This record gives sequence, structure tokens and C-alpha cells, in this order.
Amino acid sequence: MDRFWGTFTRWLITPVCLFVLAAGLYFLMRLFRLRKDQATGIALISPWLLGFLGFTAFPILYSLYLSFTDFNLFGKENWVGLSNYIKLFTKDIEFWPSVRITLSYALLTLPIGIFGSLLVALLVNRELRGIKIYRTIFYLTAILPESAVAIIWRQLFNGESGLINFFLSLFGVNKIDWFGNPQYVLTAFVIISVWGIFGTNTIIFLAALKDVPKNLYEAAEIDGASSFSKLKYITIPQISSVILVQVIMSLIGSLQMFTVAQFLRPTTQAGLFMNQLVYTRGFTQLHMGEASAIAWVLFVIILVLTLVVFKSSPAWVHYEAEVKKAR
Repeated sequence: MDRFWGTFTRWLITPVCLFVLAAGLYFLMRLFRLRKDQATGIALISPWLLGFLGFTAFPILYSLYLSFTDFNLFGKENWVGLSNYIKLFTKDIEFWPSVRITLSYALLTLPIGIFGSLLVALLVNRELRGIKIYRTIFYLTAILPESAVAIIWRQLFNGESGLINFFLSLFGVNKIDWFGNPQYVLTAFVIISVWGIFGTNTIIFLAALKDVPKNLYEAAEIDGASSFSKLKYITIPQISSVILVQVIMSLIGSLQMFTVAQFLRPTTQAGLFMNQLVYTRGFTQLHMGEASAIAWVLFVIILVLTLVVFKSSPAWVHYEAEVKKAR
């Protein structure tokens, strides 16, 4: 009972403190002669600002500081400057294989995920009997926990009794040690990525397809346009902005691969994904400075690739209200 009242008291004190913070900030803003609506807005978002500064901004900046230190979680941070980054790029035998498998996985799975999701969305966009059931089934993949999915795939790819090797044996293919042989690790993860075709991406593309004006298709049909022409000149341009968002989100997600790889535990000879290497270096080997440096290198890779996608977007993304200047 004492534990209950202690927890209840803390839960009661927290909103009271947040209310006092918001009220105090409101009166402070009013003292600086801000308008009432401006002061109210700042006061209302103050709990979020406090959470953002405390649980997001500070950890990000602190990890950047740690990347220049030698820190093992239990002692004091020792400033080492660029030593962690120099070691990563010149002496760390795990770093470059990690970069290679992470980038290879992202670049191989990105087109599969985007084009596959778009194809499935086009298929379930038809007004057929029972199509809502299929849409629901396809979305189920988005709500299944990644850990459970990883365990299922581990059984399917089992080198001795897995179903995938069983079906391959029907065509005379010898058993493959998917996660023990470094030559097949990346192939196995690319196959697993097909699972991501269904789910959230498909639903988002389906919503975008529903937004395409029907009169465009009707006008194209009157002009005798084929199905492929309508897809190329109407559907793709109309949903290109959604494709851009999905490309960026899928790219970031694939570069941050962790849960499935952590459960499958492939041979380290193929290289660890960068997020795995961050976890291993920081929480297993207790080299938090090196782990932070790896995390920031991953951040820079994600940032650069995202900027490349944005830079290329004017060539293939169509906006309805956009007016391009004549050259």
C-alpha cells in the first residue's frame, strides 16, 4: 500500500508541477508585454518544450560530447578529441564492414519496398468484392512486433529444418547456412525486407491513390490512353510527393536496422549493422565514447543521403500548385 501511495503521489505531483510551470511562464510572457494569445500558446506547449529539451535535445548534444571522450558508463569522461573518429576510420576492423552491410542493405531494399508497396496499393485500390478484407490482412504486418517476426524468419531460414531450404531442395539446391555463411547474410536480410512491402507503406500509398482526381482518368480514357500511360502520366506524378516522403522514411528506417538483426544474430564475419555496432560497442563492451562516434557517423550518412534525395526531387516530384520558371 505504501508503494501505491508513493506512486500515486508522484503521478499527482507531476501534472501540478507542469501546471505551475505553464502558469508561471504565462505571467512571465505577459510581463514582457506579449499578447495574450501568444503567451497562452507558449504556456500550453511548455510541458512539451520541457520534455523535448530534457529527453531529446540534451541527450543528442550529450552524445555528441561523449563522442569526443573515453567513457565506460561508470567512470569519468576523459576528453580524447578526435581519437574515437580516427580509430573508427583507420584502425577499427568492425567499422567498415558495418558501413558496407548497412549501406548495401538500404540501397537494395529501398526500391523493393517502394515499388513493391506501390504495386500492392495499386492492386488493393480496385473496387472488388471483399477487397476490404485484403486491405486489413495486408495492414496486419504493420502491427506485428518486430521481435516476433524475427523469430519466425529465423525458423524459416534455419539451415537444417527451415522451410526455405526445404523448398529450395525441391529444385536440387543444397542446404544453405543463411546466417552462418557471410555470403548469404545480406541476401537473407533483403528477402526478409519483402515483408515490409505490406503494412504502413501500402496503406499510405492507397490513401494517396484515393486522392487522385477521377476526372483525370476519365479525360485520359476519352483520349484513348492505355493503362500504362495513365499510370505513368497521371498516377505517378499525382502521388510523387507521397513517394518522396516514403523514400525518405524508408531510407532512414533501413539505415537504422536493429531489432530483426539483433534477434537473428547472423555471423559477425558479414559485419554488424551500424545500430548493432553502436549497441555492442556501448552496452556490451562499455566503450560509450566510440558508440557515440559511430552513432554520429550514422547520423551524417543519413543526413547526406536524405539531402541527395531532396536535391533530386525537383526532377521527379510534381506539385499541383507549382509553377516552374521557363528557362
